[in-house]
Amino acid sequence: MPGSLTSRLALSRSALDRDSLARSRPELLDELRADPRTLVLPLSRGQALLAPGVAPRLELPRFAALPEADLVVYLGRALPDGVPVVTAVLSDDAADALEPDRDRWADLRRFGAELDARDAGLFTQALAIANWHASHRFSPRTGEPTVPGSAGWVRYPVGEHDEASGTHVFPRTDPAIIAGVTDEADRLLLGANALWGGDRWSILAGFVEPGESFEAAVIREIREESGLTVTDPVYVGSQPWPFPASIMVGFRARLDPSGGTEPVPDGVELVDLRWFTRDELADGARTIGIPGRASIARAIIEQWFGGPLDAP
Repeated sequence: MPGSLTSRLALSRSALDRDSLARSRPELLDELRADPRTLVLPLSRGQALLAPGVAPRLELPRFAALPEADLVVYLGRALPDGVPVVTAVLSDDAADALEPDRDRWADLRRFGAELDARDAGLFTQALAIANWHASHRFSPRTGEPTVPGSAGWVRYPVGEHDEASGTHVFPRTDPAIIAGVTDEADRLLLGANALWGGDRWSILAGFVEPGESFEAAVIREIREESGLTVTDPVYVGSQPWPFPASIMVGFRARLDPSGGTEPVPDGVELVDLRWFTRDELADGARTIGIPGRASIARAIIEQWFGGPLDAP
């Protein structure tokens, strides 16, 4: 979408051809292990291995040299050279054998904004698909144990690999909206989440319910969490958020003053709500705590602010 935030969001960047048609080849993973060019993104406890050096970048060993993994998924071909890349979920023992120094294993939330487009896209995709596999070891339809197929992009009940049976399960992503709400004075609404101890502030967000449009979800979530009524939600961009399995769909929305102007926190998810001017946020961003640079929340806040904020 022209003018959207998406191309500038840390975890929306990618330099990868997902090569989805290749996934149907039954021997694909064996072919990739035999190909000396194939690289692997190891995952351990949801973290990826960083290469030595000052600038954060992923360590991508050769797939052929990697020991056995609990799960292997074909990610695609890295651009521009087309090198095939897989991700491998390792047991603790296998991860320690590969790299025992846990400081070399990186969290996507912390390092996602510092990685280049190729590494950010690979890490985001790898973590999202790994999390899906971890939560779908049993069929949601039948309750039977499932096993991976199609190079990691399908799960089947044990003993079944026939897509015509209709028993296979495909990856799912949970849509959530996140909205920057402004009032008639162009102040931004921020809330303090109970899970963060009340000392970190962000714009409001929530999951989309069945049978609901994104715009309707914005209006409902803002009403539920703050008691305020908003109007005319406008899409600004989207970002995958694999913690564990979301896609964050960003909006800007305006307060409808006829429905009240003073926010009231729901007392469950939010313990406090405030309108912030730009001067207040510039002075207090380090003190109150705002979302990290890898998040779409930070991007929407800075879009309203008019530039980067001097906060971690």
